[in-house]
Amino acid sequence: MEILWINRPTHVCKTRALLALILLMWVPVEVMAGTENATHLSTRPSSLNIGALFTLNSVIGRAAKPAIYAAIDDVNSDPRILPGTKLNVILHDTNCSGFLGTVEALQLIENDVVAAIGPQSSGIAHVISHVVNELHVPLLSFAATDPSLAALQYPYFVRTTQSDHFQMYAVADVVEYFGWREVIAIFVDDDCGRNGVSILGDALAKKRSKISYKAAFSPGASKNTITELLVGVNLMESRVFVVHVNPDSGLTIFSVAKSLGMMTAGYVWIATDWLPSHLDSLEPPGLDTMNLVQGVVALRHHTPDTDLKKSFMSRWKKLKHEGSSGFNSYALYAYDSIWLAARALEVFFNEGGKISFSNDPKLKDTNRSTLHLTSLRIFDGGQQYLQTILKMNFTGVSGQIQFDQDKYLVHPAYEILNIGGTGSRRIGFWSNSTGLSVIAPEILYKKPFSANTSAQLYSVIWPGETTAIPRGWVFPNNGTPLRIAVPYRVSYQDFVAKDKSPPGVRGYCIDVFEAAVNLLPYAVPRNYVLYGNGKRNPEYSNLVFEVAQNNFDAAVGDVTITTNRTRIVDFTQPYMESGLVVVVPVKEQKTSPWAFLKPFTYQMWLVTGAFFLFVGAVVWILEHRMNQEFRGPPRKQLMTIFWFSFSTMFFSHRENTVSTLGRLVLIIWLFVVLIINSSYTASLTSILTVQQLTSRIEGIDSLIASNDPIGVQDGSFAWKYLVDELNIAESRLVKLKTMENYIEALQYGPKRGGVAAIVDELPYIELFMSNTKCKFRTVGQEFTKSGWGFAFQRDSPLAVDLSTAILQLSENGDLQKIHNKWLTHNECSIQMNEVDSDRLSLTSFWGLFLICGVACFLSLTVFFCRILCQYRRFIPAAVEGDVEEIGSGSTRSRPSIRSASFKNLMDFVDTKEEKIKHMLKRKGSDSKHDEASPSSDGPLHSPS
Repeated sequence: MEILWINRPTHVCKTRALLALILLMWVPVEVMAGTENATHLSTRPSSLNIGALFTLNSVIGRAAKPAIYAAIDDVNSDPRILPGTKLNVILHDTNCSGFLGTVEALQLIENDVVAAIGPQSSGIAHVISHVVNELHVPLLSFAATDPSLAALQYPYFVRTTQSDHFQMYAVADVVEYFGWREVIAIFVDDDCGRNGVSILGDALAKKRSKISYKAAFSPGASKNTITELLVGVNLMESRVFVVHVNPDSGLTIFSVAKSLGMMTAGYVWIATDWLPSHLDSLEPPGLDTMNLVQGVVALRHHTPDTDLKKSFMSRWKKLKHEGSSGFNSYALYAYDSIWLAARALEVFFNEGGKISFSNDPKLKDTNRSTLHLTSLRIFDGGQQYLQTILKMNFTGVSGQIQFDQDKYLVHPAYEILNIGGTGSRRIGFWSNSTGLSVIAPEILYKKPFSANTSAQLYSVIWPGETTAIPRGWVFPNNGTPLRIAVPYRVSYQDFVAKDKSPPGVRGYCIDVFEAAVNLLPYAVPRNYVLYGNGKRNPEYSNLVFEVAQNNFDAAVGDVTITTNRTRIVDFTQPYMESGLVVVVPVKEQKTSPWAFLKPFTYQMWLVTGAFFLFVGAVVWILEHRMNQEFRGPPRKQLMTIFWFSFSTMFFSHRENTVSTLGRLVLIIWLFVVLIINSSYTASLTSILTVQQLTSRIEGIDSLIASNDPIGVQDGSFAWKYLVDELNIAESRLVKLKTMENYIEALQYGPKRGGVAAIVDELPYIELFMSNTKCKFRTVGQEFTKSGWGFAFQRDSPLAVDLSTAILQLSENGDLQKIHNKWLTHNECSIQMNEVDSDRLSLTSFWGLFLICGVACFLSLTVFFCRILCQYRRFIPAAVEGDVEEIGSGSTRSRPSIRSASFKNLMDFVDTKEEKIKHMLKRKGSDSKHDEASPSSDGPLHSPS
């Protein structure tokens, strides 16, 4: 007990001492932690300067100024952001001047700002970016949209709005959606305008469209200058105008356009985001302003309708800052730019960053300049702060604030607006990943991406209050008629020819062109101009070249579509199939007394005759033992074989077959004979009734191999094709001008100064053969495949529309009706075959002969097997003493087994089947009788 009493106080003392030690250690730790935290907070400055640089008195500036002040107030009142540090904004006005903007930027940076908000001008941003690069001050621009500012040359430039790079691709998608191919770009000739339109050209090229003209005017251009500019573009072909200007002077474009009558039906106006920004800033826009932009399609930055955005917009009218104006999307980006700078500073401080500035050694020697450049100091933590900004990711009033690897804001998107009445109507959205759609991008982002999803937009009310999609172009010079060149042909005038009555030309090609033009939904003024002197056919390659050189707007006629021609002009859909063919003379061939031998080749005759004899012999073998008609003296039997063999050719054989095997062979052979007779009859009929060639030319290959002269139509592309592609010497080619020249050249032939053949296009040859009553024929196949089309200048929209019209003519049958009107002719057999091609060879019948031969072989095998079996049954009877001679009534001495010879076998085969069966039957009866009687070796003896 005493020990316990003593140990208990000792244990209590130790516990208290341990608690006291822990307490003593914890207090200094807490004190040290508090001191460290206080030290950490104490390293943050009590105030920080952020610069703001933009034009205050502008559409963007009047919206950005209250947004920036509101953001500064919200940051300073939020205890979670920069506690203990007040954020100050230093505002400088650039007054829309590049020079003043540069000066104001230098003065702004003298205040040791850690970041600069702005500028709104892309031109000023280019200059200031060089300054901030040197002083390591991040430049957060909420309105400079020039795509070239994203270059690596400007590392400290951070765009907090969408780049025009994406906006121009959105415009290109709109142009493609409505099917336009050319646009005219109207823009301010500054950094933003030039670079934006350059991106637009690249985007349109990927959609197989283009900018047909760039209408640029200088910043601050007068109304007269803009009037002259629009008068010029109104005389051009395109009626799709993309307007990329600044919000403060852009409405002048539409004011002048309206006065010139360019805001009526048929015109298309697409405005970039400057127009919605200007209209949104007006509270509300006046009726006069809205009347200027009726029917315009415009793009506006798309910002999701989040609670933050709705809250900010509800506060907008309560902002009391001087210069408050209407709200537009740039106010959201300006507000988020301040928050981006503040949040990045918070992270910057938490990561141990410090605010300090140092002198730039490059600015010490100012060459005795009075400018205080030494007051410009480098932000020591600028590089770290810049990287922090680029890594930020939060949701602002404009949406998600996050940068990709190219320093673009993620999820760029635009709203497509149609301005009409007293406001605008949203007809769809565009985003970089989903394209055109009527569904908001933030909804589509949540769905699986499908590349097959087609673009969609709601209907548009265009200028002139029409819902019909404008075709986007007119004829230049305010409807000056098209200059259409027509070949002045000498021959084959059914296709195209001069005419005394309007429109001055006629023919198949002209009727097709007129019918296609009449299907277009618009009028096409046109004048036909004959090309050529009327004494010889014009060179069609030169005609196409004249169109390419803008001497004519189009060429209408029998113009062949070739590879070289498609490189310089655009052709419509072919309205007539064509191709080069070879024409030679023909005549009725005289009937030969030996014509009956021509249906079969000599091999076929030999095999057929051999099979007649072979089958006759087989049938004789199978029928000889049991059919009396196939028996008799050898001479008679040999005649029977020959008679039976060849009489089956006419199915007139009189001998009846009684054996099963013989009938089987005969049935198969008669089937073979039926096929051979039918084929012979058809081939002989063809040979005796079809015309045959009198030329040795069989096609283009044999024509090339020969040295005979070749006729070619004057002006045709066939001359160049034969020389360049087939390497035929020009000395062999003869130009033929008229159809009469064709006939004379072919009839004379190469020996009398003519040609061996003519190479020309199929439509001409069909008409030629019809008019000459089929005295000539083509040989071989078409060795080119092409067609006739109408030629237009490159990128002519009329070529596309006429192609559609030609297809419509083909589908509704009008094209065939026009063909029948002009080119109705007697049908000729276009192609002639060689004589040998009508002859039948063994190749076509070896299968039949094989079947017949196999049947004969199997029948003979069965027959001889049966004979051998009978012969084996008959031999023992002869050995045992049968003295009857086979085949005769005489007797002889008893032979041995070895005495049986081949002669006996042949005699056995020659014996009638009935007699053999009788002998075998008697042998069987005798065998049974011998088995029934008792055997005895001699007389019986009585016992003695």
